[in-house]
This record gives sequence, structure tokens and C-alpha cells, in this order.
Amino acid sequence: MTDQQMSFVDRLALERVDRDIFSGWCHAGAPLRAFGGQVAAQALVAAGTTIDEGDRHVHSLHAYFLRPGRTADPIVYLVDRPHDGRSYTTRRVRAVQYGETIFTLSASFAVPEEGLVHQPEPLDLPSPMDCPPAVFSWLQDANDGEVATLEMRTVDPEAVSQATAGQFDGGIWLRSARLPDDSLTHACALTYCSDLQLAGSALRKHVAPDGSFPRVALASLDHAMWFHDEFRADEWLLFMQGSPVASSGRGLNLGQFWTEDGRMVASAVQESLIRIRRANS
Repeated sequence: MTDQQMSFVDRLALERVDRDIFSGWCHAGAPLRAFGGQVAAQALVAAGTTIDEGDRHVHSLHAYFLRPGRTADPIVYLVDRPHDGRSYTTRRVRAVQYGETIFTLSASFAVPEEGLVHQPEPLDLPSPMDCPPAVFSWLQDANDGEVATLEMRTVDPEAVSQATAGQFDGGIWLRSARLPDDSLTHACALTYCSDLQLAGSALRKHVAPDGSFPRVALASLDHAMWFHDEFRADEWLLFMQGSPVASSGRGLNLGQFWTEDGRMVASAVQESLIRIRRANS
């Protein structure tokens, strides 16, 4: 693998401590707080590593963020095996630091089957090369320099809103550095990407005329994904984002992933904490 490929694969890498116990490190998504997308991706790596059948692909995951993860200490992933069926396999994972569970994940894997097929009409939006680059400095390790492990391009929000009749108001084209061919790695890479900006989708509904956002405490509470069709995370995918409702200090955020040729390959739903900060806090 090339250095560029390794730089992203390393973000998913775990050390196997025992049959169903793994250990990994996560970088920060906020000061001193592990990036939730990386924790979820590593938990899915742990779950998928315990499945012997090579023809089973992850089709859904459901997760809860319970406590902030530390970036200076390893995270231990404990896997439980509740079900191994002929068509479906289920795994549960607890991410633990210093005896405290910081994250839980349930994932289901299935043997591919033929069945009914339908999806929304493809979106009429600019291609990746027609969109400006998006940069998240915290995604780049100190040694990465200008070689991004993820390449991202921002779609004009007004174009997104018009193309989706207001259902979505944010869009990012993204692709990782080149990845190995196994489907688990690509699913884990997409899980990592699915936490990018999604928690803040509800805030876009409340932007002030001067462009400022409300002063809030923002954190992911739970996260779910469904994988609908085959894809590669190292090829361009359009990540659509929107929020239909917010109340009671929480916002619901929706995401869709589309290929360049117009296939909807994954969906994400996340609820985020949106707690208004007092003026003196």
C-alpha cells in the first residue's frame, strides 16, 4: 500500500488483544475529544473482524455515544456474538476506556440476495470537480501535510436545497485515499465519514442574517446507518445532509450517500444534543 493509502487505513486499524477484544487509538474531533466517526468505524472493524464468513456484508449499524473518548489513551473494543444465522449475523460492541463504556454499537451482516429494487431519482447537482475544496484541518495528522486522507468538495447549499425541495441543505463530495478491495474496509471508511458535519445539520436552520450560528453545546447522541448497495469509499460519493426537526434540546439529522452515476448506496440518521448556552457560560 502507498503512504497515502496507509494514512487513512491506519485510522481504522486495531490491535487484536484476544478473540473478541481489540484496542485502538482515535484522533480528536473536538479539543481533547475523540472523533465519533472514527470510534464508530473502529467498532465496526472490531465487529466485522469476528465474522468468519467472507460473503457477509454489513447492512446496518445502530450506535450510542455515551461519554467523550480520550485521545491520549487507547480505546478497548469488546465484541459480543449474539447471533450467527444462515443469512444474517449480529454483533454488539462496547468501546471502553478505564472501565467506562464510552460507546456502544450493534451491527448486522447479511449474505447478499437478489430482490426488489427502487430508489429516489438521481440528483441534478454539480460534479465534484465543479465544486470548491473543503478543508477540515483536524482530519489531517501532523505528518500528512497537504496530502489529505480524505478529499472533500462542498456543494452550494442553495443548489442542494433546490434539487431536494428543501429536504437537504448541505452536501459534500468526498472520497478517501485508495483503499483495499474488501467491502468491510469501505463500509468502515464510510462510517467514519458519516459523522462529518452531520451533527450540526440542525444548526443550519437557525443561522442569523449575519451568518452566525446560535451559541450551543453540540454533541452526537446516537447514530444509525444502512448500507443499500455496493460502493467504494475511495471513489467520489455525495454526502447529502439535512434536518427535518429539532426540539427538547435535540436535533434530528439525516444523511444520504450517492455515487457519481446516481445510485443511492447508504443512509445515515443521527440525533444530536443542541443545548443553548447561557450568556455567562
